Amino acid sequence: MTDALRPAGAAPTLEDVARTAGVSRATVSRVINGVRNVDPAIQEAVRQAVSVTGYAPNRAARSLVTRRADAIALVVSGAGVEPDGEGAAAEGSFTARVFADPFFGRVVTGVVNYLRPRGMHPVLMFAETSRARDEVVAYLRQGSADGALIVSTHAQDPLPGLITDAGLTAVLYARPARPVGISYVDLAHRDGARLAAEHLLARGCRRIVTISGPLDVPAGQERLAGFQDALTQQGSCVPAVAEGRFTQESGEAAMERLLAEHPGLDGVFAANDLMATGACHVLREHGRRVPEDVAVIGFDDSSAASACRPPLTTVRQPVEDMAAEMAGLLLDRLATPDRPVTSVIFEPVLVVRDSA
Repeated sequence: MTDALRPAGAAPTLEDVARTAGVSRATVSRVINGVRNVDPAIQEAVRQAVSVTGYAPNRAARSLVTRRADAIALVVSGAGVEPDGEGAAAEGSFTARVFADPFFGRVVTGVVNYLRPRGMHPVLMFAETSRARDEVVAYLRQGSADGALIVSTHAQDPLPGLITDAGLTAVLYARPARPVGISYVDLAHRDGARLAAEHLLARGCRRIVTISGPLDVPAGQERLAGFQDALTQQGSCVPAVAEGRFTQESGEAAMERLLAEHPGLDGVFAANDLMATGACHVLREHGRRVPEDVAVIGFDDSSAASACRPPLTTVRQPVEDMAAEMAGLLLDRLATPDRPVTSVIFEPVLVVRDSA
């Protein structure tokens, strides 16, 4: 039915979208429901037709047919168990740390940008305590969300196991520390750390130290191991290590320790940009010029890298693309529940700026 023939006030239909896009009704349905094996040009034509016609799916009616909520839980999870009477304080501290880290904002951006054109929406949830984890599992069991995208902040986080044991659908950002039958996306962390080591050596740095991430987290372990291996393979000494917690404050504390123990250092690799920013701050306070006296490299290429003074040379982790891929894997698994568990590993890139 054309716009001229449609009764006044009648809502646009799938047929209207199909006619405008020049495709079948079934193809429109596939695009709107997020099926990924549709030609990108056709997907774009359908999305433009949706915009032109003003079509909006009847979610209540579609949910009765599909038994889907058209919502995805985006869960930021930890492994903490709050002491009695301190639950609210524990939750407030956890959420404050999450919102202070630009990494999580990039994850949300990638997920939203992928889901929104497909008519789906993320529901942000936090699961840093045993009670909160139980609430997430119950929320998914009730069908309030079709599946979960999990960003875990702790190696001992039990949530991925709880969700898979319950037979629920989820995808994890980063390889799980313990064997769990769950799909995930991750970065080749060792390769990224190798890029940082090679760049410092090429600059002539020889008294190199590193601020590692938490060594109970696979990413922290992998970045440290890759950096150490690259230096030793080039005939350099094993670098001194101070462990951080992926926060600017922990980077400052680690840099203070390393300067006190190794005052002649001339190169620093920090396992994320926030810690590298903290390192630059401490170096300036001690009268060390970056990069003239000490070269500094971070990791992630977050907003902290460009905000740092000087702007950070860093290893780029394509967080938005990884988060979008995580959402795509989840939709694929919802469409094909017997799809095998899989992983997608992204490659890092060195981004050279002023700090090294």
